[in-house]
Amino acid sequence: MKTIYFIRHAKAKKVAATDFDRALSPKGKEAAKVMATRLKNKNILPELIISSPAKRTAKTAKIIAKNINFSGKIQFENSLFEATTQDYLNIINHIDSSLNTIFIVGHNDTLTQICEILSDSHIGDIPTGGVFGIEFDVNEFKDIRAKIGRVLLFDYPKKIE
Repeated sequence: MKTIYFIRHAKAKKVAATDFDRALSPKGKEAAKVMATRLKNKNILPELIISSPAKRTAKTAKIIAKNINFSGKIQFENSLFEATTQDYLNIINHIDSSLNTIFIVGHNDTLTQICEILSDSHIGDIPTGGVFGIEFDVNEFKDIRAKIGRVLLFDYPKKIE
């Protein structure tokens, strides 16, 4: 069994020198902490965190890692910035199969699209800071493909628990 929690970066500032350099807003930083607490309270903890290196995603990943007491190293994947669904699938299919639970921190619209494809769901939009968890009945990440995932969780900062 393999599990991936797809996390959309938290709310970012609108203005920066480049899209890549957009920082988290104060609201976004707080939302990332809230989501980390929710994940930790549900005992959802990763063995690996993979993140886009863009400023807002990297900071979201770091805030979550700190607040869930993640002791590993965050793996930054350049291809997650402006990624296609095929880029996501390529990264997923190359994850070490000794691992079971992964967090992937990325960007919309592709983040929502890959979640819909893998879980055969209609989400519409994962809000900023949102988490969409999918479980796969496979032994290796290389076997993950469209429509075989089962939705475990869809949570986001403004959702009332």
